[in-house]
Amino acid sequence: MTQFIEKAKNPEKVVLIGAIFNKKDEYKIKDYLDELDFLVETAGGSVLKRFTQKLEKPDPGYYIGKGKLEEIIDYVKENKIDLVVFDDELSPSQLRNLERAFNCRVIDRSNLILDIFARRARTAHAKTQVELAQYQYILPRLAGMWTHLERQRGGIGVRGPGEKEIETDRRIVRDKVALLKKKLEQIDKQKATQRSNRGSLVRVSLVGYTNVGKSTIMNLLSKSSVFAENKLFATLDTTVRKIVIGNLPFLLSDTVGFIRKLPHHLVESFKSTLDEVRESDILIHVVDISHPDFEEQISVVNQTLQELGASDKQTILLFNKIDKYTFIEKDADDLTPSGEENKNLEELKRTWMAKSSNPCLFISATKKENVQEFKKTLYEYVKNIHSKRYPYNNYFY
Repeated sequence: MTQFIEKAKNPEKVVLIGAIFNKKDEYKIKDYLDELDFLVETAGGSVLKRFTQKLEKPDPGYYIGKGKLEEIIDYVKENKIDLVVFDDELSPSQLRNLERAFNCRVIDRSNLILDIFARRARTAHAKTQVELAQYQYILPRLAGMWTHLERQRGGIGVRGPGEKEIETDRRIVRDKVALLKKKLEQIDKQKATQRSNRGSLVRVSLVGYTNVGKSTIMNLLSKSSVFAENKLFATLDTTVRKIVIGNLPFLLSDTVGFIRKLPHHLVESFKSTLDEVRESDILIHVVDISHPDFEEQISVVNQTLQELGASDKQTILLFNKIDKYTFIEKDADDLTPSGEENKNLEELKRTWMAKSSNPCLFISATKKENVQEFKKTLYEYVKNIHSKRYPYNNYFY
């Protein structure tokens, strides 16, 4: 599959566009576009400007209003913009109309995420999953693309009598989707065999929003070197390590991070990868407490876990990056109600987190703060399951 943003010495110049609807305030759109900006940076682009517009509902032809459209057209032309990225998913007709209007490439958030997944995929499993999601994404949008997919399959005898090029392309994409699904079924069987061969050790999975520090925590507990960096979706393939705490062994999995507005086809394609989550005994839900909107990120992860059928697992809520948490003290004359950003860490711990049915722990994986408390809690959880599974085998503890 062709990737949409080519990483080069001179990164592509990008414009972001987001819409503010009735129930979405301006703070939310800023946060969404901050994340979209980070996605573009991860894909290798450089954002020059952001445009937002308040709308009652998306325009069926161009998503945004005509006045804003003209403003963006002028900016794109004057600054020789390479790519325009919309924060919400666009219909095939909107994509066609916008590309004609801007005279440059236009993609939406889903398309951008698919591109990043394509860049990050390393194993045959991940590459097949991403390719399947990409083909499922482009199938309804072929009318606006010059795909010429028949060139990939060979020339003579491909086109049926009187068949249009777009119909040929659709047929080829459907064939590719069918082949990729068969390939995934074979890989999934191999993965299931691998999981069954691991025995009956207690299984723990790290889950959470993307870029919250799961891989860093994996490295901390396993003393291994799982790839970790300050970019979105640094980890796509599930990594499994055998961990020992206090002579008690268990398996720890590091899974792909979740994100808001994750493309449906991508969730479907990666469900087999997330079998590790479904089959786990314990989930460690990692949260970046330094993020201003961490509560919404928690909600996104919980919703995705529910879709995967894994919301009933024993869960440890692990707030990471306490070293980066900033406390903004209110001015004495400020009479506005306090928000989360006006609470110090101790006050924050006494909020809804203290009332949670799951244990809430606060650490810094990079600074190794409060790590022993986390290990102790994890040990107790694993020991509890292990003792029930092996009631006559308590030599570990």
